[in-house]
Amino acid sequence: MKVLLVGEYNRAHHNIKLGLEKLGHEAKVVGLTDGFKKVEVDHQLKNHFESGILKKLRVLVLKLFKTDLLGLHLKYQLKKHKSLLAGFDILQFINEAPFGCDRKTQKDLFKSLINWNSSPFLLSCGTDYISVSYAKSELLRYSILSPYHDGKGTKRDYASALSYLQPDHLTLHKFLFQRIKGVITNDLDYDIPMQNHPKYLGMIPHAINTGLLHFKEPVTDGRIVIFHGINSHNYFKKGNDFFDKALAIIQSKHNDKVEIITTTNLPYKEYIKAFDRCHILLDQVYAYDQGFNALEAMAKGKVVFTGAEQEFLDHYNLQEDQVAINALPDVDSIVYKLDWLILNPQNIVRIAKQARAFVEEHHDHVVCARKYIKKWKSLIKVH
Repeated sequence: MKVLLVGEYNRAHHNIKLGLEKLGHEAKVVGLTDGFKKVEVDHQLKNHFESGILKKLRVLVLKLFKTDLLGLHLKYQLKKHKSLLAGFDILQFINEAPFGCDRKTQKDLFKSLINWNSSPFLLSCGTDYISVSYAKSELLRYSILSPYHDGKGTKRDYASALSYLQPDHLTLHKFLFQRIKGVITNDLDYDIPMQNHPKYLGMIPHAINTGLLHFKEPVTDGRIVIFHGINSHNYFKKGNDFFDKALAIIQSKHNDKVEIITTTNLPYKEYIKAFDRCHILLDQVYAYDQGFNALEAMAKGKVVFTGAEQEFLDHYNLQEDQVAINALPDVDSIVYKLDWLILNPQNIVRIAKQARAFVEEHHDHVVCARKYIKKWKSLIKVH
């Protein structure tokens, strides 16, 4: 079976591809490299308009002529490499808007790829129309839009997420959903909003290649190292402000017991190395389940503050603090949990071991790839 995976967030599609290849299938990832993260893809769609004079030119032309130069360049790149991107049995998009250009052009890009290949599917990975609509409705206890409702940050901080509610995106959403076979999610933050949707095929957990992530049992007889990796573009949406305030308190309380490492906007290959020395990693607050970065850190034996809500515990039949720490949008709660770990380092060792076992059991990339094949084949006839 030949599979074309379009778009990349972290290494979500890359790991599915590796799992598919282990099972004897042919797979290719095509897309941009997820901004500053610079993740690897098999066929890179180039964006020359990310910075400098070309970025300014793109903004100017878009404003004056309503034409997106990035979109035109992406259309050219797809057409030029059609022979490499056509004839696949399965076509899976990672998101409703994975190309980073205007929605009208994205519709054209989707149309081309769908016309060139068979059996299109959508992976709900990252914000999209349904998840953002659900978040804005405030049906959840909290969401990535909670800081927006609380008046934190600027309009620009939420422009990307709220763009999924604009009329041009709704047109794209409807176009895509009329043509795809079905939708798959890869964590509970996207699974919850998709419940009862007629196109929904269910959740397959994030695929993690644990073979490349070496577990190292934490040694806690020295300072406890806490790592906080910030993505400045999502500072408030990830709840980094809560982490920063909590760390300031921890630093003053336990200056002789902790070392705090803070980084900003590291490319993926640097990020994955930067937290190697840490015992505790602060990932995100407004989540119910773990994202990709959290799971990779858990696989390496880190105690991660992330989404581990009751919905997550129930889904996997776990106890609180068994494999991760549920990071709430509350500074006192974060400080309390950090205190607990710093003063009881044996809990760091226990959680680290259980976190690794959890990722191996539920997120192995080959096991996940097998589940994708099963869902795809349930709706189509392929070899």
